Amino acid sequence: MSIREIAILQGTLDLMVLRTLETLGPQHGFGLAKRIQQISGGALDLNQGTLYPALLRLEQRGWISSRWGASEANRRAKFYELTRAGRRQVARETEGWERTVALMQRFLTPAAGD
Repeated sequence: MSIREIAILQGTLDLMVLRTLETLGPQHGFGLAKRIQQISGGALDLNQGTLYPALLRLEQRGWISSRWGASEANRRAKFYELTRAGRRQVARETEGWERTVALMQRFLTPAAGD
């Protein structure tokens, strides 16, 4: 992972995880990491040292819950699921990111007469 990717990741990983859980439903950590890598076109290859602290933080904030279950390979795995508070957080963070993107677009798109 490059320094640029790490900088992007620090500000967006929570929303990536929450949005992935909102879209796919309950997932174990490996499944989340695989889906985030897939959506990013391979640009983000999350390791355990990056993903699991984020999952713990999201669980402590009450945005996700976890339970133990069996993975597709019939191995014991912890599954994470979005809570009601997590759904509200996804909406708040999505709105915030949309405002940020719109603002940055003003700086990145040349104005008429520039």
